[in-house]
Amino acid sequence: MNMFTQNVKPRKRGRPPGQTPQGAVARDRLYATAMQLIAARGYEATTLRDIAKEAGVSVGLLYRYFPSKQAVVIALYDELSSEYARQAAEMPPGRWRDRFIFALNRSLRVLKPHQVALRALTPVLVGDPEEGIFSASTAFSRLRVQRVFEDAVAGSSDAPKQPLAEALGRLLYLVHLAVLLWWLLDKSSNQRATAALVSLTQQLLPSAALTLRVAPVRRFVISVDDLVREALFGSSVSA
Repeated sequence: MNMFTQNVKPRKRGRPPGQTPQGAVARDRLYATAMQLIAARGYEATTLRDIAKEAGVSVGLLYRYFPSKQAVVIALYDELSSEYARQAAEMPPGRWRDRFIFALNRSLRVLKPHQVALRALTPVLVGDPEEGIFSASTAFSRLRVQRVFEDAVAGSSDAPKQPLAEALGRLLYLVHLAVLLWWLLDKSSNQRATAALVSLTQQLLPSAALTLRVAPVRRFVISVDDLVREALFGSSVSA
């Protein structure tokens, strides 16, 4: 994973303007309570009244910090994508395929403590056009994470020329999302299947790097990226 009312604007993320230290503590407690209930009951079954009751506060106080369930999930997106971007800044130099594996493993590590809550949110993340990974209201988080994968390619020692580098970075971001979905659904012991999938992906990447030297493959990657941007990201792509 990308992780909600239409009225919530980017400025609503994080702490309200002028929030006191006591207010920050209250906000964090309400956020933690909301995520615990969503993890236990699911997104749809959890109401704001449930969250307020569990936290022992009035609904009015809860509204001050989280006017909707969407605001809670946006806060989760903000927290996870910000922490991921911070940790991804440690990406070592090297080939794009090695940097991609670093970015992928670091994403799994950042998300691991939140796996139960993210599993409960999977239908929202994947299927909701207004609150999911590819919605406009959560674009700030998606772009923050996507940029890591674009930089993994563009800043590599074997970076292809533009526009291929940018297209490849976006497609690797989608590969990363597919692995995350697999991880969320993985029921194998100690998630052995996810570790095996990452290993297989790593083994495939040298061959993928070689095929990018072939002109038709490069054109294919750029064309697929155009389709992805039009279908998933809502970008206008000229024919």
